Amino acid sequence: MKAREGLRWSRYQAVTIYNVARLPQWQRLPADLREAVEVTARVLPFRTNMYVVEHLIDWERVPDDPIFQLTFPQPGMLDPDDFAAMRDLLRRGASRAEISAKANEIRFKLNPHPAGQTTHNVPYLDGERLWGMQHKYRETVLFFPAQGQTCHAYCTYCFRWAQFVGIQELKFESRQVDKLVAYLRRHPFVTDVLFTGGDPMVMKARALRQYIEPLLQPGLEHVRNIRIGTKALAYWPHRFVSDPDADEVLRLFERVIQARKHLAFMAHFTHPHELRTAVVREAIRRVRATGAEIRMQAPIVHPINDDAEVWATLWREGVRLGMIPYYMFVERDTGPKNYFEVPLVRAQAIFAQAVQQVSGLARTVRGPSMSAWPGKVRVLGTATIRGEKVMVLDFLQARNPAWVGRPFFAQYDPQATWLDQLRPAFGEAQFFFEREEPIRWWEVETAAEWLPRREAEPATV
Repeated sequence: MKAREGLRWSRYQAVTIYNVARLPQWQRLPADLREAVEVTARVLPFRTNMYVVEHLIDWERVPDDPIFQLTFPQPGMLDPDDFAAMRDLLRRGASRAEISAKANEIRFKLNPHPAGQTTHNVPYLDGERLWGMQHKYRETVLFFPAQGQTCHAYCTYCFRWAQFVGIQELKFESRQVDKLVAYLRRHPFVTDVLFTGGDPMVMKARALRQYIEPLLQPGLEHVRNIRIGTKALAYWPHRFVSDPDADEVLRLFERVIQARKHLAFMAHFTHPHELRTAVVREAIRRVRATGAEIRMQAPIVHPINDDAEVWATLWREGVRLGMIPYYMFVERDTGPKNYFEVPLVRAQAIFAQAVQQVSGLARTVRGPSMSAWPGKVRVLGTATIRGEKVMVLDFLQARNPAWVGRPFFAQYDPQATWLDQLRPAFGEAQFFFEREEPIRWWEVETAAEWLPRREAEPATV
């Protein structure tokens, strides 16, 4: 493979708060904007790289450029009082210990692990809690490889920002792939393993192989799908083109396909600008040539992509390059969510307007979807029933599989941005899923026989 032909080879160079001042682009920014980024970056993680800086950001449009908003912490992402407190510490030259203490105080107020990620989704095996794994949905186990808990660049909206701020008690990771294999053998109804982070694709091929190859061994035939959640295609496509072990990584992907497993790249593309370079298109081509499938997903976030034309362009270009539009997510209720949040009613209208502009090949996309405590809740639209205007929702995935596809109704609320802000319609005291106990899948070993054979219940109106 002539991976470098026609493409300038680049060496990865990280940009952080400690070296950003070396950038000539940075020095051209107004002093108040530079200070605001520096203040916010003391609390929220900041990391980008020279590929993003040189090829994705239009510095003539800063601070409004979407990729700048996506990768550089912005004024407004912190509560005004917290921002002022951190700014004052920096201005008076406070000690590193004082700055760190204040930063941690603020971080713990930002809901670092939404939807009970490290309290309710962590499974057990023979009485041992398997930290670094999650099993929320019947078919899918998530694994957080320790070497993959960073990224080539951090999205400012990232709901896993707590992984990156240096507080050990907030980190969630594992090196125990043997425990993963043992757990999968014990639960033959699990068909999918998702490697996530951080970004597993920051790992060298040798480390990645240590996590993936054990899933190819005999006895795990029920694990049909291996997924990799990654932003690397957008932020460092050289990982698949010209990094020293790029070809070795692609050979690993080919081995997964040869083992009769389905390999799915859950690729985060947030804006069409991430698809405009020659190297990202070459990276997509090379990954697809291994037999892997690339699915596109991202949250709808203000002011980066809360526009129907942006989404329609993203999906059309993705399909043209051979990728599958998959999810439009709602920004999770964590970190600087107030900066990014889009009301659910507006998000659904943007989704509908975008879908209307694309062909059926792009209508594989689903959303807007909230990854909330009970499951992935989709906002389908609004309706008027018995004279009451309501929001119509359903589950795309759920802790209890019997909830999937079951529509339900909430009082119309044009300002609500998350599930816990909604109230049941028609005078109901609770939503149906609030009355039912979620399933702890690690306590179940025969889930294929577990699913109740009950008649479908009509939607209550």
